[in-house]
Amino acid sequence: MPRLSPHARHPAPPGLQLAAEARLDATGLQLRYTLCGPLDRLNLPALRLAAPADGLWQHSCFEAFVALGGAAAYREFNFSPSRQWAVYDFDSYRQRSATPPPPWSANCRIERSADHLALQVTIPPRALPASGREPLQVALTAVLESADGTLSYWAQRHPTAQPDFHHREGFALMLNVEPTA
Repeated sequence: MPRLSPHARHPAPPGLQLAAEARLDATGLQLRYTLCGPLDRLNLPALRLAAPADGLWQHSCFEAFVALGGAAAYREFNFSPSRQWAVYDFDSYRQRSATPPPPWSANCRIERSADHLALQVTIPPRALPASGREPLQVALTAVLESADGTLSYWAQRHPTAQPDFHHREGFALMLNVEPTA
């Protein structure tokens, strides 16, 4: 499971560890984020009914940026520990698309204890570029809000001096469709 690290200019509270994994198969893109450590040092929202919401990146949320390799367009998915979610389309670097992404409803499964939080979600093929039938380039990221309100920005790769999850050099995973058993 790939480990994510906080951006050097925006450190996280000590003792936190974050890992994320992704798998692409005929059922869609399976994502799992696992956060361990002193969760009381974070501002984590309470569970709510799963529903779309905007601005999740302004607080604690897990994210996935998904594109076809070599394409300028990409899709951003946000998943809050509250079970709220959002999806945004971009035609190119930070240029929001005028066309809305396909409608869907995220079913985030949350496991939580005093020192462990896991979020699991499957993004169905219809919500993925090329309906998930072609290899995808993916960035797994997160924003974590400390109890004092400061934000840390987590990624597998931080390609710039400031946090920038939209930067294509941060799309560190190449996923091919795995055969189903």
